Amino acid sequence: MDIAAATAKATDLAALFDRLNEANGQRAWSGLDLALGFVGDVGDLVRQVQVAENVRTYPGGREALEHELADCLWSVLMLADRYEVDLAAAFDKTTSQLEARVNAKLAALEEDG
Repeated sequence: MDIAAATAKATDLAALFDRLNEANGQRAWSGLDLALGFVGDVGDLVRQVQVAENVRTYPGGREALEHELADCLWSVLMLADRYEVDLAAAFDKTTSQLEARVNAKLAALEEDG
C-alpha cells in the first residue's frame, strides 16, 4: 500500500470515528487531539517493543506489536493530512538530508582515520 492509499483509508476511518464521537455527544478530534492520541500510541508501542525485546511481559505478542505500529502510522498519516503535509515529499526530503549529513560525517571520520 502506498502513502496515498494508506492516507485515504486512514481518513475514511477518521470520519467514522468523528461520526461515532458525535453520536456519543462528543466533538470530532482536533489536530491537537490527534497529536495527543499519537503520544499515547507511541507509549503503547514502546511497551510492545519491550515485550519483543524480552524486557517485560504483556499480553498480545506479535499481533499487539503490529497493531501499535499501525496505530502510530494512522496517527502520522492523519496529522500529515490535517496539516496538509505532503508526507511522501517530506519523507524523501528528510531522508535525503539525513543521508547527506551521515555521509559527510563518515567521510570526515574516514579522512581522519
